[in-house]
Amino acid sequence: MARSLLSHFPILSNSTSPLASSLSCAIAPSKCFPRHLFGRPKASSFQCLCTLSVSEPAVPETSSSVRKRIVSGVQPTGSIHLGNYLGAIKNWIELQNSYDTLFFIVDLHAITLPYETQQLAKSTRDTAAIYLACGVDTSKASVFVQSHVRAHVELMWLLSSATPIGWLNKMIQFKEKSRKAVRFNYQKQHLELTRELAERVNYLYGGRKWKKLGGRGGAIFKVPEPLIPPAGARVMSLTDGLSKMSKSSPSDQSRINLLDSKDVIANKIKRCKTDSSTGLEFDNPDRPECNNLLSIYQLVSGKTKEEVAKECQDMSWGSFKPLITDALIDHLHPIQVRYEEIMSDSAYLDGVLAEGAARATEIADATLNNVYQAMGFLRR
Repeated sequence: MARSLLSHFPILSNSTSPLASSLSCAIAPSKCFPRHLFGRPKASSFQCLCTLSVSEPAVPETSSSVRKRIVSGVQPTGSIHLGNYLGAIKNWIELQNSYDTLFFIVDLHAITLPYETQQLAKSTRDTAAIYLACGVDTSKASVFVQSHVRAHVELMWLLSSATPIGWLNKMIQFKEKSRKAVRFNYQKQHLELTRELAERVNYLYGGRKWKKLGGRGGAIFKVPEPLIPPAGARVMSLTDGLSKMSKSSPSDQSRINLLDSKDVIANKIKRCKTDSSTGLEFDNPDRPECNNLLSIYQLVSGKTKEEVAKECQDMSWGSFKPLITDALIDHLHPIQVRYEEIMSDSAYLDGVLAEGAARATEIADATLNNVYQAMGFLRR
């Protein structure tokens, strides 16, 4: 369930701007992920001031009355694994305490490559349940499904119409998919391209041009900035310490999935790639697997790097593997228990997704109306 979308670099916008927008668009001919949609929040609610009539000016706010907004999500394809959790979802739990946060399941992007139609809905629910099981708090963050907010698709069309093909041809992933003839309309979000597009739309349709059409004037979109955590977890494959742990790897042995049983976790660690050197150490470029396994142990045990280095420096792999296995099982067990509880209460999960979609739609529709107006459409 887990192709991460800028998960290590959540998009951040300052909500004190005229139309603050946490945005990240994959600007391809028919696939766009418009975080432009999520505008400025009020001090005590999750709506933006753009919920006023689009012809009315925004009400000024003081910087002390608002918080910045973050939007992030993962695709409901494959299995959410330890790398997704430690590198992204675990960070969300901290961010939700300091920012207005929207976390969603990116199902529209999941169909840009071959997929099982019978599994999409189930995988979407599974992903949402894992978000909640990992600690996403619905009193602090909204959780919703991308396709439940229709403004995503509408804004995709509007933005892709304003995107020069030359910009796309600069993107490595776009060129690779074009050469391979694999549904070339999909590419991952690239923050720099998003920033350029936001600036382009503001230039073409914002400012006085928008004001002459009855709009607020000024910038339509807030140009986004990345939020880079002080220390990000980069979890590598269990079969190759130089490659990231990935759901796209054909071997399930290469990753620890969040829902793996105790026996499966123990077997994967027992068979994972190691080396023949004596002792265990961090940061030796000649021992990438050693560094990876020590890092995983550090993260799931809650110990400092220094504590782990001292504890494990004289260990053999035969002594260390049971240690990291127990730490992984202990860390993932509460998540797995909570996941089962959530999945057994379908009404609760449906309610969370419905509430999240409603809150996101309120924000997104207001932004979309501004774009339609600024681009000169006849509105019904």
